[in-house]
Amino acid sequence: MEMLTLSHWIYILVVLAVIIAMIFRRDIVVICLMGIFFIGLQHTGSIVSSTQIVFKALLTAGKEFFGIILIFALMVAMLNSLKPIGADKLMVLPAKKFMKNPTIAFFSLGIIVYVASLFFWPTPAMVLIGPILIPIAINAGLPAMAFNIMSNGMALSGDLVLQAAPNITAKAGGIEVTSMLTKGGILSIIVGLTAMVVAYIMLRKDFKLSKENMNASVESAATTEDVEKTPLGIFFAIAVPVVLGIVILTMVLENIKGDGSTALLGGTAVIILLISTITQYKGKALEKVIEFLKDGLLFATKIFAPIIPIIGFFFLGGNEVSMILGEGAPKLLFDIGHAVANAIPLNKTALCFGNLIIGLITGLDGSGFSGLPLVGGLASALAAPAGINISTMAAIGQMGAIWSGGGTLMAWAFGLVVAAGVANVKPIDLARKNFIPVMSGLLIATIFAIFFL
Repeated sequence: MEMLTLSHWIYILVVLAVIIAMIFRRDIVVICLMGIFFIGLQHTGSIVSSTQIVFKALLTAGKEFFGIILIFALMVAMLNSLKPIGADKLMVLPAKKFMKNPTIAFFSLGIIVYVASLFFWPTPAMVLIGPILIPIAINAGLPAMAFNIMSNGMALSGDLVLQAAPNITAKAGGIEVTSMLTKGGILSIIVGLTAMVVAYIMLRKDFKLSKENMNASVESAATTEDVEKTPLGIFFAIAVPVVLGIVILTMVLENIKGDGSTALLGGTAVIILLISTITQYKGKALEKVIEFLKDGLLFATKIFAPIIPIIGFFFLGGNEVSMILGEGAPKLLFDIGHAVANAIPLNKTALCFGNLIIGLITGLDGSGFSGLPLVGGLASALAAPAGINISTMAAIGQMGAIWSGGGTLMAWAFGLVVAAGVANVKPIDLARKNFIPVMSGLLIATIFAIFFL
């Protein structure tokens, strides 16, 4: 440990303070900002310079992740533009035919919201689909479990289309996002399918419902349907999924990944937004487009703004440190990882489960994304010295962070609260029912990663 300087020890103390604050459900932004300031003060010896370093850390984090914030905002803006003509609801109406019994309803809800969450992200997807499909499947035994597990869990932890989560983890770990997409995608599916099967087994007694009750639920939903099927709404309800399908096919055929796929999706969202708004509002379209964009950016900022200071602090441990502290600055987290690896005999099993646990702990603040820089950085620092694939260890940590705080396990997590609200159940009840299925999935996925990835 003799290689560690005072800056390293300040970094360690701040990380411990962050973890403790998360355990007690306290916000960690102030801790991270103070950590940036004191590390800057130790490194430069100047109050003026350390004050500037706080801004540089925020600016660096903001620059790195503005693309992620923007794609999210554009998707929300596009979805909002479809609401006045009912196209958002019409897009999911065909799914009604699959809700023929509680078992099919349970898994159909999960599959539908999973696909929607890949493109619109979980919260917009749940708000879009929930009011239409949950009245049909309300007798399926707490449909919020399927909603929550497959959206805030499986879709968000893999994030195969919008790629926000793998981008954050990959940048913090200094690895290619493609490797995170592969490893994270595989593990997210394992966790999700395992959790769904375990949840189904746990809820079998709730599925023992009479056929009359299920039919009554379907009939009730049909009679209360308030979707106005206008020609314009029908056109966009068909056109948007078709266009997004073409975009996916183009990505596959042209091998478009990472920033390229994000740019293609963002540009497509803008074009759909423009066409939708112009056809609806004609002469007033200029003002309405701005209104939709403002709403989208405000929503995205509300979600991502607290993450920027956290990312800025954890960037001090990785490759971005030179942009914050200057050329020649030590990569604090990497140095700490190597020191620990040299001092303590580490093995693959201990490190993989350790990163999973750290990911779970970071999710205690209700934000699955805030822990991604930490698990990615730890993987980069500890995996290589121990002979472990960095992306594998990082993907395991990503699973822990997203499934915990993204969230399916924390009753105060924004995603879980939305799922519970849409399904009209108590968040604490949903979190309690999710615990065994989700933890079973994480355990199996981690064991799989250790032996096969």
